[in-house]
Amino acid sequence: MIRPAKISELEHILTITKACAQKMQSNGIFQWNEHYPSKAAFLKDIERNELYVITENDMVLGTIVISTLMDKEYQPIEWLTPNGNSTYIHRLSVHPDHQGKGFAQRMMDFAEDHSKKEGFISVRLDTFSQNLRNQRFYEQRGYQKLGDIFFTKQSEHPFHCYELVL
Repeated sequence: MIRPAKISELEHILTITKACAQKMQSNGIFQWNEHYPSKAAFLKDIERNELYVITENDMVLGTIVISTLMDKEYQPIEWLTPNGNSTYIHRLSVHPDHQGKGFAQRMMDFAEDHSKKEGFISVRLDTFSQNLRNQRFYEQRGYQKLGDIFFTKQSEHPFHCYELVL
C-alpha cells in the first residue's frame, strides 16, 4: 500500500535512507551522505503532504516525495514542457532488504498516475551521474535525460535531470 507518511514514522524513514546510503557507498556510489537526505527535508515533505511511504504488513519499506515545487538548481535545465505544470520526484528509497522486489516501480507508477490525475503534464527528477542502476531504471520508464545540475554538499559529480511527459 502507498499512502501519505506520518510524522511518527520519521525515525524509521531515516533508518531506511541511511541503510540505502550505506548500500550505495559500499557499491562506490556516494550519492547520499550525512547532509542528504535530512530529517529537516523529510519534515518539510510531511508538512506539505508530499511524502509517501510504501508499506507491507504495516511495515514501511520505502519512500517517495511527489512535489510541485521546482528546486532553484533545476532552473537552467531546458525542460521538455513549460515550467509550472510538473511534479518533481525526490528521495525515492527502498530499504536494501526489500530492493529488487518491484517496490520502486510501484511507487513510480503511483507518482506518475497521481500526477496525471491531478492534471500535471510531466514528471521531473534528477539522479546521480555515478548511479547507473538508477539511470537505467528511469530510462526504461521512458524518462529523457536533459542536462546536469550540481548539489555540492552531496558530490563533486553532476546529477542528471530527467523528464517524462505524461
